[in-house]
Amino acid sequence: MTNERTHQPIEKRYDFTILFDVTNGNPNGDPDAGNLPRMDAETGHGIVTDVCLKRKIRNYVEIVKREELGFGIYVTEGAVLNEQHRQAYYALRKEDEAKAAKLEPKDKDEARKLTQWMSDNFYDVRTFGAVMSTKVNCGQVRGPVQFTFARSVDPIFASEVTITRQAVTQEGQEKEREMGRKHIVPYGLYRMNGFVSAHLADKTNFTEEDLQLLWEAIVNMFEHDRSASRGEMTVRKLVIFEHQSALGQAPAHQLFERITVQKIHDQPARSYQDYQVSIERDSLPEGVTIIER
Repeated sequence: MTNERTHQPIEKRYDFTILFDVTNGNPNGDPDAGNLPRMDAETGHGIVTDVCLKRKIRNYVEIVKREELGFGIYVTEGAVLNEQHRQAYYALRKEDEAKAAKLEPKDKDEARKLTQWMSDNFYDVRTFGAVMSTKVNCGQVRGPVQFTFARSVDPIFASEVTITRQAVTQEGQEKEREMGRKHIVPYGLYRMNGFVSAHLADKTNFTEEDLQLLWEAIVNMFEHDRSASRGEMTVRKLVIFEHQSALGQAPAHQLFERITVQKIHDQPARSYQDYQVSIERDSLPEGVTIIER
């Protein structure tokens, strides 16, 4: 896999907010708590990790860009990362030399080229960054796109559901039914904030094409991720604050505070229609544009 990326990196900063919800599902189970939905123990608000949503974005890009050079996915299910690193050495060195020599950069120039090759050929490396300084060393990349943890707007209620199955695991137990449990959230609306740094995009060559693919992947990240526990997860709104410079025109937290999400009644929420989302557009800092998707 080789690709010469000649497009210019983005020159503007972006801050964004994602609103997504779950109905009768488990958006992000906690393996340390019997796969219960992740929760803030003090407030009861639901939590979804940044890693969870990045996985779905990777999966979407892998589907839609499967045949295109420069859009490989570095972190895939079952991938051996050192094998991914070897591709860079095989691309930059003669085949016999790459197979015989120790796979360490010869000097700073080759180290830079190895890291850049990984960024050029793997979308998630130039987007989210990666630590590739393992046994087969390709350096480290700090990605221009960063997510916070998602947090539910209101406290969630994690319901435990008992299930049965007709089939059994072992012979001789055919007359018995096996019991199991699954954990669901009847309904939860989650909010996650994110950031795109033009300064870091310049280092990884994260381009306008990459940025538009990111927005597309965010909007569609649950459409190809259905399962019994995530059957009804939906991205409800993506709000993007586009700055007119690499440094930006306003602090991110001031822009995020312009987005308010309020429940419209006192009953437990069971749908997105139970909330009102408002965006304060008055007195927007000069040079900041709001984009909704």
